Amino acid sequence: MTKKRKHQEDFHKLKLKVGKKKPRLENATDTNFRTKTIHLPEQLRQGSILPTNNRKLNIKDLLSQMNHYSAGVKQSALFGLKDLLSQYPFIIDAHLSNILSELAAVFTDKESSVRKAAVCLLQFLAPKIRAEHISPFFPLMSAHLSSAMTHISEEIQEDSLKVLDIFLKEYPTLLRDRSTVLLNNFVELISHQQLSTQQKSRDKISWMISVNPSRRMMSQQWRLNVLVRLQKFLQILVEDSSVLEIDSEGQKERTHSVGIQKSLCVNWQEHAAGQQHIQLYENGDLYPKINSLFTLRSLNMTSSDEKGLSSMNNLKGFIQVIIPLLLDCWVEASPTQLATPILGNILEPGSQKIMEAVLGIIHLLWKLAKLNKDPYEMEIWLRANYLIDFNHHFMCYFPYSFQETIKQRKKDHLKSNKYYMTSSNNIDHLLLNLTLCEIMVSLSNTSTLPTDAHWLDLIRKFVIETLQDGCKLNSKQLNKLLRVTWRLLEIQLNKGNMKTAATETLMKAVYTFYQQRNLPFPVRTLLLNFFARVYQKEEMNLHINRSQSKVLTCWLAGLPQQLVLLGLKNPELSEQLIGIIYSAASRANKEILQSLQAAAPLIYDPLDGAIVLLPPESQQHLVQLLYFVPDLPSNLLASLSRCCIMGKLSVKLTTTLIRILRIRSSFVAWKYPAQGSSVTDMDYFSFLFSTLTGFSSEELSNLQSIRGKPHINQTQLSPVQLYLTDLEQFSYHWTMAEVVIQCLSTIPSRSQCIDIVQSGICKYLKYF
Repeated sequence: MTKKRKHQEDFHKLKLKVGKKKPRLENATDTNFRTKTIHLPEQLRQGSILPTNNRKLNIKDLLSQMNHYSAGVKQSALFGLKDLLSQYPFIIDAHLSNILSELAAVFTDKESSVRKAAVCLLQFLAPKIRAEHISPFFPLMSAHLSSAMTHISEEIQEDSLKVLDIFLKEYPTLLRDRSTVLLNNFVELISHQQLSTQQKSRDKISWMISVNPSRRMMSQQWRLNVLVRLQKFLQILVEDSSVLEIDSEGQKERTHSVGIQKSLCVNWQEHAAGQQHIQLYENGDLYPKINSLFTLRSLNMTSSDEKGLSSMNNLKGFIQVIIPLLLDCWVEASPTQLATPILGNILEPGSQKIMEAVLGIIHLLWKLAKLNKDPYEMEIWLRANYLIDFNHHFMCYFPYSFQETIKQRKKDHLKSNKYYMTSSNNIDHLLLNLTLCEIMVSLSNTSTLPTDAHWLDLIRKFVIETLQDGCKLNSKQLNKLLRVTWRLLEIQLNKGNMKTAATETLMKAVYTFYQQRNLPFPVRTLLLNFFARVYQKEEMNLHINRSQSKVLTCWLAGLPQQLVLLGLKNPELSEQLIGIIYSAASRANKEILQSLQAAAPLIYDPLDGAIVLLPPESQQHLVQLLYFVPDLPSNLLASLSRCCIMGKLSVKLTTTLIRILRIRSSFVAWKYPAQGSSVTDMDYFSFLFSTLTGFSSEELSNLQSIRGKPHINQTQLSPVQLYLTDLEQFSYHWTMAEVVIQCLSTIPSRSQCIDIVQSGICKYLKYF
C-alpha cells in the first residue's frame, strides 16, 4: 500500500445510506435531563426589605429613577418620593444625604414639569428638616440654586425664585452665609454688564437694566419678582446684624465692667450655712481671664468676602452696583408725564409695587450702613454720592398717592382723604411715602439744615398733615411716622434751642393724634414711648437754658388721670404709664406732681383704685411713688390704711408703705428730711393706730354694736369683745403690728409727742 493510500484512509469519509441515522459521536453531551426552580421566600427577608409606596417602589428605586433620561419617569419618581416620605417619615433621616443631592440636581432640569415636582417635594421636606440637620448639605443645595438663578434659560430662572422662597422661609440663617454669591445672582437676574463708553477696557464695568422680549412675563413684572426676594433677603441680613450688634455691645459692657462696676453680693448667713458658694478667680474678677496665644478665626481673622455686607468695603461696592439699577427701575415706574400734581402723584398698582420695593431695598441698605462700625463715615459717603439723585427722582412728585378704580372713585372722597386712598389689591401707599421720608431725613443733619430746607419742609408738611388728618394708623405705619418725626426733631435742635416753632408744631401734631380715643394698645404704646423719649432728651439737656415745650407739659399733666381711667383695662399700658410718672416725679417735675396730687385719692382708693387692681409689680411702683407725692392729707392716709388692713397688698409692700410714710413724717431721725413735714403728726399717728388695730373708727363702732355674731366673741374674764380671724390673717396683721411698733419706738421722747400718742391711744381705746 502506498503512502498516498494510507493518507486517504485516515481521513476517509463514511457514506451513509439513505434512511439510516448518523452514528453517535464518542464525545457527544447527553441533554436528556430536566430542571426545576427553587423558591426561598424567607431567605434574606430580615433587614433587607425597604418600605414601598403605592407603586411598590422603595427609596432606592425612586432615587435611581430620578437619574432617568425620561422627564415623565423623573416626575413620577418625585411624586412617588413625596408619597413614600409622607407615609414613612423616618426614611428622611436615614437617607437625607441621597434625597437632598438628587433633589438639588433637578433644580436645573430642562423640563418644567420636573422642576415643578421638585419644588413641591422641597416644599414638603423643608418644614420637616431642621436647619442644623440640613446645614452640612446646604452648600451643595445653594450651589445648585445659584446655578438655577444664573441659568441661560428664563424658565429655570423663574422656577429658581420658588426654591429661593422656600429657603428664605425655612432656612434664613443658612442663606446669610451665602450672601456674597446670592447678592451677585440678584444683580445678574435684572441686569447685565456693559463696558464703559469712555474707557474701552474691563477696568470700569457698569451694569444696566436688561430687557428680554422673549420672556413669558413682562420685564417690569420680572424685575418686581426679583426685587421682592432681594428685599426679603436684605431684611434677614439686617435682623441678624442687629442681633450681632446687640450681643457685641453687651459683651463690651460686660468686659469694661468686670472688676469695676460689678461686685459680688455675698450673704454671709447663707455662706455660713453652706447655701452660697463663692468662686474666686484671678485678680478678683467675676469672670476668669483666659490668656491664650490662639484666637478663633470667626472673630478676628475672617476675610472681607466671608463677612458679606457687614464689611464696609463690600457694602459700598454693592450699593454702588444696585443703587443705579434701582433708580432705573424707579424712573421706569414713575409717571413723569404728569406735571406738578396738586393732590400728589397718582400711581397705578404695578408701578406702585416696584417703587415700594425700590424704596424698601434702599431703606434696608441704609440700616446696614448704620449698623456698620463707623456709621458717621457711611452717612457722609451716602449723602455725598446719592443725595442729589434722590432729591431729583424721589422728591420731585412727593407725596405719592394711589389710584383706585375709576368707577369707585368719587370727588368728595378724594377731597376728604387725599393721602389715604386704598387700592383694590391692598397696597399700603402710606408706607411708600413714609419709607421715602425715612431715607431722605437720614441724609440730613443739623449742619446741613439750610441746604436741605426745601425738601425737609415738604416732609414736615406731610408728617403734620398725616398726624392731624384723623386717619386710623396701624402700628407699622405709626412706627415709621414717629421715626421720621424724631429725626426731624433732632435736625431742628439748632444751637440748643428745643422750643422752636417747627418743633412745637410737630409735637402738637403728635399730641393731636395721641388724644384720639380707642387707639389700639400697640399704637398707644408707641406714642407713650415717643413722648417719654422726648422728655428724657429734654431732661438730659437741662444745663442749657431751655424752656419746656407746652405740648410736653400738657402730656405730662394728663398721665395720672389717664392711669385712673385705664385701671385694669390694660395692665401693661398702666405699668408703662406708672414708669413715666415715676421718672418725671423723681425729677421734681411741677406739672406731674400737681396732677399726681389731684389724682392720688383715686389711684390709692382701697376699693377700685390702681393700687389694688394692678399686678404686684405695678403695686410696688405705686407704693414707691408715694415718696414723691407733695402732700399726704388725712383722707389719702385713711385710704392707704384701708389698703394695708384689707390685705390688698403683700406683707413686703405693706411694710414698705409704712416705712415710706415714716420717712415723710416729722419724726424721722434725719437732720434734713427729703420732703419736709408733708404729713401732720396727728394724721401720722391716726394712720399708725388704724393699721395697728386693723379697723377704722367707723368699723370699730359697727363691730361693737353687733351682738350674737359668730365672728365676735366675748370671754367671761374680760368685757373686751374679740374678733375671730384665721391664721393667715392673724400672721399678716401681726407683721404689720411689728412694723408699726418699730415706727413708734423711733419717735423721740418729747412731751408733745407723748401727748399725741396718749390722745391717739385714748381715741382708740374708747371702742373696747
